[in-house]
Amino acid sequence: MLDVTPLQTAVDALADRLRTLPQSRLDQGAAAEALALARQLATRAQLIERPGETPYELPDAGMFAAGDQLAVAGHDLVEALRTAAARPADSDAKWPPPTSWRRPCDAYGRRRNAAREPPRAVARRRAGQSEAMTRSASR
Repeated sequence: MLDVTPLQTAVDALADRLRTLPQSRLDQGAAAEALALARQLATRAQLIERPGETPYELPDAGMFAAGDQLAVAGHDLVEALRTAAARPADSDAKWPPPTSWRRPCDAYGRRRNAAREPPRAVARRRAGQSEAMTRSASR
């Protein structure tokens, strides 16, 4: 098994350091360098996970998110390396499996394929909420 502990430790230490930097230091280029490193790590992880596809570019979420972006990209690379090392070399199976640990979400973080409530349950829930709001407003 591939030991990726040193990579994970280094990524965590650098991400923690970036999270504690003041705004003046982030403005001096630390955030830009962290974003560039996070983009490289994310690209490498995507190329390992999906070799035939074009990797997407990690968006700039602002200077205060640089440490978090680096941590996420680094952990993605660590998991991609672990998964690739555990996979048999002569496997023709499609990887990653369709039931990946990453769930597709919409812009609000809700799962896209989540089971929806039946219309009656929604109507009952909304009626109960509006009734409760009416009672609290009349007090």
